[in-house]
Amino acid sequence: MFDLINLIDVKIGSLLVGQIAQTPQRKIVFEYSPDFLKEGYSISPFFLPLKPGLFTAPDEPFAGNFGVFNDSLPDGWGTLLLDRFLTSQGISLNSLSVLDRLSLIGSNGMGALQYFPDQKIQSEVSSTELAFLAQEVRKVISETEYSEHLEMLIGVGGSPGGARPKALIKHNNESWMVKFPSSLDPPDIGSIEFQYSRIARKCGIEMPQTQLFENKYFGVKRFDRDGDQRIHMHTASGLLNASHRYPSLDYTDLIKVSFALTKNINDSYKLFRQMVFNVLTGNKDDHAKNFSFTHGEKGWSLAPAYDLAPSGGFNGNHSTTIAGQGQPSKSDIIEVGTQVGLKLSHLLQIFDDVYENCTSIRQGHW
Repeated sequence: MFDLINLIDVKIGSLLVGQIAQTPQRKIVFEYSPDFLKEGYSISPFFLPLKPGLFTAPDEPFAGNFGVFNDSLPDGWGTLLLDRFLTSQGISLNSLSVLDRLSLIGSNGMGALQYFPDQKIQSEVSSTELAFLAQEVRKVISETEYSEHLEMLIGVGGSPGGARPKALIKHNNESWMVKFPSSLDPPDIGSIEFQYSRIARKCGIEMPQTQLFENKYFGVKRFDRDGDQRIHMHTASGLLNASHRYPSLDYTDLIKVSFALTKNINDSYKLFRQMVFNVLTGNKDDHAKNFSFTHGEKGWSLAPAYDLAPSGGFNGNHSTTIAGQGQPSKSDIIEVGTQVGLKLSHLLQIFDDVYENCTSIRQGHW
């Protein structure tokens, strides 16, 4: 059983970032700590600038939460697990606030932010236990069998975003994420995503290390961990208060925001290259949560690419539009780059490079 929460301490390591509270009007507010104002940085530059005072979260699109804290909460799979477990304990889901859910993530979330009081459900597994995990995942998905290991599934897979079942594991003493097929996926989705990751690297896209565990489960080394160090990360969705549940961004906006944040033109070209890859290979699930930025000693930078696999997108259209188009032409793709001031010769070179190197997974109409 856990306690209902009315105040959350947010920390990075041992340093108090600030506090989150809920007002009598059920508004979520945040304030940086004096120490973090002196030693820290803006954890969400566009909505939580590093300055004294109380910030109030907008009502939408994150149910009254700030985007940067919403990034710590799970999506479909993690929410399903947690809600089933809480219901089994007789806890009304309607009684839970944003603060309660952050407390249930505690120090188990993605990125560097940790929430106290920490009421997470803790569990850790290794890469040798994937078959057992997959069996328990199938029980949850089927809804015809009861898994007696919900707490374990929450502990290893209740915090990452995304709809597909996944687990956070240790592999060779490093932090990895492993995915399992959902009810909507083909059985070999792990092999497909692994193939996409290898071809993406061949196309010049920066990706974390990937592996196909037991020849069926796709795994990716976490970029928000460096040994025991936690790295602050922020999705484009949370950064811009842009919903990932429907098309809310254009690649033109995304590249502009990237340059405004990182001040690095190379990151702009990386995003353009990833856009070309997504279009040519049919990865239409390119929504705002599938692009992230990390903060390190040198400031903000574009995170490595992730979640690259064929998908139907939003009614057959790309979730992030390309010069306003959900089903773009080559001229639309190039227009994105020229609109943000990138060199035409470089754009054409990138397009040709990706085109030539993704032949085996390139969509037929290309």
